[in-house]
Amino acid sequence: MDNLDFGKCGGLLPAIIQNAETRNVLMLGYMSPESLKKTEETGLVTFYSRSRNCLWTKGETSGNFLKVVSIHADCDHDTLLIKAIPTGPVCHTGAETCFDLPDKASGVEFLAYLQDFITRRHEEMPEGSYTTKLFQKGVNRMAQKVGEEAVETVIEATNGTDDRLVYEGADLLYHLIVLLTSKGLKIQDLVSELISRHKE
Repeated sequence: MDNLDFGKCGGLLPAIIQNAETRNVLMLGYMSPESLKKTEETGLVTFYSRSRNCLWTKGETSGNFLKVVSIHADCDHDTLLIKAIPTGPVCHTGAETCFDLPDKASGVEFLAYLQDFITRRHEEMPEGSYTTKLFQKGVNRMAQKVGEEAVETVIEATNGTDDRLVYEGADLLYHLIVLLTSKGLKIQDLVSELISRHKE
């Protein structure tokens, strides 16, 4: 990352760690240019320990690593927001977060994470990914899959079980997000449309 201002805090930047799935704040740490570089290279959050004067990768002793999803600088380029996936409790006390708050996701927050995940798949197109295969097959096939999943959802709603209805509905929503992404749109665009229609 360019133009970061490490000078304001004596060579360090505060780094807010946010769970990429739940959007909850997990902890606050500090990063030096070296720890940021290691974080970017390894994909694991690495801080600078002010008490020990050295780099430390979160989880190197506990095994509870923070796997980086994205790194963002604030408008003044002197604070970082790191979205990550925790592999276990974040706090040394065993709590899920350093603020002793539960780290749970609501449905809306997970949908935003899923949209970001599918967007990355579209950008990176990793081999072996089912989502990549859908993108490679083109819009017609993706639209066909949405239609197939919609039919299966209707069948379960009229002649199936609630469990199967939820299962097929989840497939429908996933394939719809893939289709939207291929068209340069996001699930948030549907939300915006619903908001514009909503009247008290």
